[in-house]
Amino acid sequence: MNLTVKLLLVAALVLSIIIPFGYFLIGEKTKKRYKRAVGVNAFFYFGAFAIAAIMMFGGAPVQAADAAGVASNAVGFGYLAAALSTGLSCVGGGIAVASAASAALGAISEDSSALGKSLIFVGLAEGVCLYGLIISFMILGKL
Repeated sequence: MNLTVKLLLVAALVLSIIIPFGYFLIGEKTKKRYKRAVGVNAFFYFGAFAIAAIMMFGGAPVQAADAAGVASNAVGFGYLAAALSTGLSCVGGGIAVASAASAALGAISEDSSALGKSLIFVGLAEGVCLYGLIISFMILGKL
């Protein structure tokens, strides 16, 4: 199995665990139900993590004799730039969404006709994250 198939399988496994247990939390809110849901979710998450680790690292080892000669500082800095552009844009977007969403909720509670205008500002703040992700894809495409 190649790496793409393994990653898709792991993503499907994790999503198949997270979505049902997120839905499980909706309903009657008691402390016992939360404890049980969190415990079961943690059990399945770490189980999926162990299965993913076995699938990822259980194959034949890859010989990396020529990898050291081919890799250069430019490739390493490229990966670092892609990670920083995504990470920092998402941190900035999260701060912006936190401020815009709280102000939007306050405005909507006073005047419900302000919903459309406030959603535009929240969407613009989320766009910052997408721009950083697009830039990181552009950087990775050049490597």
